[in-house]
Amino acid sequence: MASAAPEPAQPDTDDDGGGDGVNLRLIAGLGGALVVAGVALGVFALIGTARPARPTSPAVLWWRRVWNGDGLSAHDQRIRRALLLGALAAGVLAWLFTRMPIAGLLAALAVPGVPWLFTVGNSEKRAILRIEAVGEWARRLKDISGTGVGLQQAIVSSTATAPTAIAGEIGTLAARLQAGWNGRIALLKFADEIADPVCDQVVAALILHLSDRGEHLGDVLNSIASAAAAEVATRREVEAKRTQPRFAVRFLTGLTLLVLVYGASRPDYMAPYGTSTGQLVMAGLGGVFIGLLAWVRAMSLPPKAPRFLSAPGEVEA
Repeated sequence: MASAAPEPAQPDTDDDGGGDGVNLRLIAGLGGALVVAGVALGVFALIGTARPARPTSPAVLWWRRVWNGDGLSAHDQRIRRALLLGALAAGVLAWLFTRMPIAGLLAALAVPGVPWLFTVGNSEKRAILRIEAVGEWARRLKDISGTGVGLQQAIVSSTATAPTAIAGEIGTLAARLQAGWNGRIALLKFADEIADPVCDQVVAALILHLSDRGEHLGDVLNSIASAAAAEVATRREVEAKRTQPRFAVRFLTGLTLLVLVYGASRPDYMAPYGTSTGQLVMAGLGGVFIGLLAWVRAMSLPPKAPRFLSAPGEVEA
């Protein structure tokens, strides 16, 4: 029997037509995307891409104050940030070790709190050194102005021999005067940075000399320098009498740290504080003790002397 001859294969016209349709749709899509992108770029070129400035939220401002502090130098800001990071690490570790959130909170507060308590009196010592430096600077201004140079030139020249305690502030004052600042505003700014009544007396004398060009500036500066020396002697005597309460602050702080470290290492000692009631008791005891330490520290500090010169902004307003 003769077999039937195979039929010739027909071309697959449907598949070719489908492929051409897909290619056309792809080209059309790409073309549309390019058109949209071109229109968008044109709009951006006309109106720009910068967003309008928005006011900073209160939360961001609060965090910046916590992180950077107010009126701190770059060195003090680095110390502050290191203490904050150390407080976070100590709080997390204490929480994980004791499984008590209040213990973690107290440990976090202890990291910045212990240096704050141990360094009680350092600010007063710095203030005494600055007053002594202001008196010494007043005498140097008297000597330089006695040579016949103007007051502003005398201030600029005094930077070469400025006392170390206020060398930065004097350098800033000289730079402002050389930059064309109004002498009165620059001096008020300088007094605001020193923030002490003795410096206010010196600045007041210098401002009066700028306005009336009196001939007795040297005598006034010499008398203020003598008064500053007497003020330094008085403050150092008072500072010596405050040694005992400051020692009490340091002793109580160290003893508290030893007790806390010992208690945290003894599970049986910390067991009663593991409940919700125990955590409330721990929080109450910790808050009372921190408040007492802060009270004793405040008692060991002298009251801040009032100033009589206002800040430049307040004066201009």
